[in-house]
This record gives sequence, structure tokens and C-alpha cells, in this order.
Amino acid sequence: MLIFGASSLYRQAQPIIVPNGSALVLAPHGSILEKRPPLNPAKEIVSLLNRTPEKKELLLQDIISGIRAAANDQRIKLLVIAPDRLEQAGLNQLRDIGQAVQQFRATGKRVIATADTYSQGQYYLAAWSDEIYLNPMGSVDLQGFGIFNLYLRELLDKLEITFHIFRVGDFKAAVEPLLRKDMSPEAKENNRRWLTSMWEGYCRDIAAQRRISPQTLNDAVNRLAENMEAAGGDSALMAQNSKLVDGLKTQAELRDYLRSLVGDSDKDEEGFKQIDFADYLNAVGSSYSKPLANQDRIAILTAQGNIVYGEGDEGQIGSGDVASQLRKLRKDTHVKAVVLRIDSGGGSAFASEVIRQELLLTRKAGKPIVISMGSAAASGGYWIAADADRVFASPYTITGSIGIFGAFPTLEKTIAKAGIFSDGIGTTDLAGAGSIVRPLPEAFSRAMQSQIELGYRRFIDIVANGRKMNREDVEKIAGGRIWDGAAAFELGLTDKLGSLEDAVAAAAEMVGLPADRASYVEKEESSAELLLRSLHSTRTALPLGASSPLLTRAGQFINRLTLQYNFLFQGDPQNMYSHCLLPLSVLLF
Repeated sequence: MLIFGASSLYRQAQPIIVPNGSALVLAPHGSILEKRPPLNPAKEIVSLLNRTPEKKELLLQDIISGIRAAANDQRIKLLVIAPDRLEQAGLNQLRDIGQAVQQFRATGKRVIATADTYSQGQYYLAAWSDEIYLNPMGSVDLQGFGIFNLYLRELLDKLEITFHIFRVGDFKAAVEPLLRKDMSPEAKENNRRWLTSMWEGYCRDIAAQRRISPQTLNDAVNRLAENMEAAGGDSALMAQNSKLVDGLKTQAELRDYLRSLVGDSDKDEEGFKQIDFADYLNAVGSSYSKPLANQDRIAILTAQGNIVYGEGDEGQIGSGDVASQLRKLRKDTHVKAVVLRIDSGGGSAFASEVIRQELLLTRKAGKPIVISMGSAAASGGYWIAADADRVFASPYTITGSIGIFGAFPTLEKTIAKAGIFSDGIGTTDLAGAGSIVRPLPEAFSRAMQSQIELGYRRFIDIVANGRKMNREDVEKIAGGRIWDGAAAFELGLTDKLGSLEDAVAAAAEMVGLPADRASYVEKEESSAELLLRSLHSTRTALPLGASSPLLTRAGQFINRLTLQYNFLFQGDPQNMYSHCLLPLSVLLF
């Protein structure tokens, strides 16, 4: 293993050659990430032993900087986008990448998209290309956007599980699936508004790039049966008839076409001259990735996932982790400002407040805080953001959801059905009130509701003070209401529509530094961890054009349940949550 590892490191140390006149191939496999996930050594070793194909997950900012570098690189002749193994990405992320692709095209270079089939998200990314090709057996699967939750009320009744819910706000719908068997009229009203805005933006962007009308896209969905019949049941031909794609090509035909544009590959006689995107990034470098030790700089800190109290696991925002990082940045005299990139639907209210307090102390130390909102900065995510010096969001960011609730179950009726009972004696009326197998005392319920109402008033005050708004005006747009980024900007919840780069530029201007003097805050890795990453990166990936396997129906169901309810099992010291249900990837993929 050590010999293999050393030889792998030697191979990686060899300079990467970018062939002249080659195609740059962007074929992300997995998710588009906001930050590199922490290494799990045990998981990596098992993956290596099983020789599991590598998922070519890329950082959003790396993709953008790579495309921009290629636009001015004379060695790169064209860009090939192959998105059919892309599994998760936010619409805001895809839009930022699309705008970089648009700048690449503005230099006169061509962009070609190819896939065996396109999901809604994959097609949105492809739409920014000059030419879109589809496999003759494929399809463009447009369905529109929707939120469809799983409602557990009847199941809980059958199991006789008592879920105690405390909340404020008619539009705070995160706990509705525990209380109802359908979506409330208030939640439908709220969701219809922001979903419609997002869908209209989606159609508008694609229509502008494809030079078609937004109605064409709506017809592709709403007239599916008629369009399919007109194409004789051929979904690929239907996509071509609707001008969603420019042509139908098999994988072999697509390779021949690309070979006619850039020439033959030196390594594969059937392939075309190309360079993989990850290799290209290693050759040219990526923005914000260089360590800037002993230089005045902007620190970029990424917070992605559910907000939890204490130390967070992979895919979580741990209040202890973020607080520790902010304290280090506060003490670092070379850090002049902090850009916090948030991608979260919320979570623990207590944890959100811990992070907010650390941000306030950082501002008090004279270091401006600029927020860059990702796919979502809602509920607890907005709680964190409200006090910043500047707040940037994408038009497709989901934000707001200013509200709070408490939720936990008791199982006294459930165990009684099995002939099990809890009994005993305590010194007060509330003794044993925290037990999951005992009824909740009425006095405890009243106290909990009072606490939730206070938490909501605090949230309102935080937003009013941070955004310099009247409390009454905040209350009109709070109550758990969700807003898309464009609406949030109009309402004053954010300062400007823009990307991470715009937020970094604003922070740099505030402290008088050039915008390129910024770098990500990342955990230092040991030599052994770096070796594991090296071994991981040498594994063979799937070839261009191969499609990822679909999840089983059972897997989709379990994944959906986990997505909806895992925040309830991550703990808050006071059982209070500021969280909204936002299955954003479901909208697109």
C-alpha cells in the first residue's frame, strides 16, 4: 500500500500537459459542492479496497474559475458540458456556472452540451451552451417545480405516538407533516408564490439562451401527451421538435463530431483531443484556494447543511465548529474581513444564536462580515445572516422563513399497547417531564409555548435591528413565510443580488484590499489524510457518456423521509428549531 501510495504521489507530481487546441470537458459526477467535505479515513480505505469509481464532485467556485481561465487560454478551443451524471446542485449554482459559460462564449469559443438524457437541472446547465445534443434514445425530462412532503399524522395516530408541537406563525410549515395528512392552505399559498417565481425564472433563463419563448418550455410540460403522440412516442424526437435540443447523436456520433472540431486523442484512437476539468484545474489553479499566510486577506468561511448545536458531522453546520473558526479569524491580524457563505435551511435555534453572537464579536473587533447566500439561507440560516454588514443573495436563493417551533414525541400510549407502563413518584409536579415514556404535563406545555413565543420575538428583533427595519414591517413578511432571493431583495431582507465573487469584491472594497486577496478557510489535513486524497484521485472514473444508476424506489422513499425529519434528531438544548423544509435538489433532479 505504501509503495502504491508513493508511486501515485509521484504520478500526481508530474506536470499536467494541456494539449493545444483541445476540448475542456466538464462532466461533474455527483454534487456541486460549496466546500470540500472532510476526509473520512475509514470510508476512504474501504472505497479504495473495493475500487469504487470516483465521484468527480467539484467545488462551485472551482468550476467558475476554471471556465474563466479557459476562456482566455489559447490551448482550449471549446468547452464540452456533459451533465448527465450530475446528481445535485442548486439553481443558483447552475446559474452562476451558466454566466461563466456565457462569458466563455463571448470570446468566440464554442460550448457543446451532450447527454444520454437530461433532468431539469442538467438541462438548465446545458441550455447555456451554443449546441445541445441528445442521445436518440434519450429525453429531456421537464416537469415543473413542486414541493410534495410526506405527511405522518395518521401513522402517528395508529402507533399512538404523541408529538408535542409548539410554534408561532401560520406559514411555519416545517412541522405540518406531523400534524396533518395534507398541506395547509397557508403553506400552499406560500409555496405557490415562491415556486412560481423560481419556475418563471428558470424558463426565462433557458428561453433567453435558446432563443425560444418561455411558453415553449411550459408547452413541453403541459402538452406532453400531444407532443409525444406527434413524435410517434419518440421522446428524443419530441425534444428536438420542441427546439429543446439541436440534434440527436449517439455517443459514437458525438465523439466523431468532437473529433472533427479538435482532432484525435493521443491516448484513445476513438476519442477526441481533450482535458478533464479536474486535471485542468490542477494545471491552472483555482480562485480563493491559495493559502495567503502573512498577508492581509479576506477569509471565506463556508457553512453548509443543517445547523446543529456543538460539533457538527459531515454535511452539518456545528455551532462549536463555526464559533471556533470565527475566534481564530478574529485573532488573526492578517484577516481584515470575513465572507460567510451560507447554504442552509436552518436547524437549532440555539446553535444559530451562538454563531450569530460570534459574528457580532467579529464585527465589534473591526472586521466586516459579508454574507453570501447560496441555494438557501432560511430560518436559522437567515438568523445567522441578519446582522451582517452586507448580505448578498442569488435571485434563486430561498430565504426568510422567519419563525420558530418546538417538537418532540412521547410514547406513553405506544408502550401501553404493548402492556408497558411508566409509574413512580417525584418531588415536584414536573419531575419526569422530560421522559419520552410519560405524558407531558400541561404546565410544561404552557411554559414551552411561552418560550417559543419569546424566541420568535427575539428573531423578529434580530431581523429588525440587523436590517434596520421597523418591527411591524418585519412581522408582515415573517410568520414563517419563504421568499425567493429576488423577492427578498425587494423586501429589504438582503442588500444586493449577486454571487460569492460579488460578496468577496464588496468585502475587499470595504477594507481596501484587491478582490483576489481572498482564500477559503479549510481544516488542515495530516500527511496521511493527504495521501488518502491522492490515492482517491487516482481511481478510474466512468467514461464520458455513461449514466449514473437511478436510486431504487425504496431508497428514494427513505432518502425523502431522512431529508424531512433528520433535523429533529440532531438536538437543541431547548428543543427549539428555526428550520424550513426545502428539498431543493428535488426541484431540479
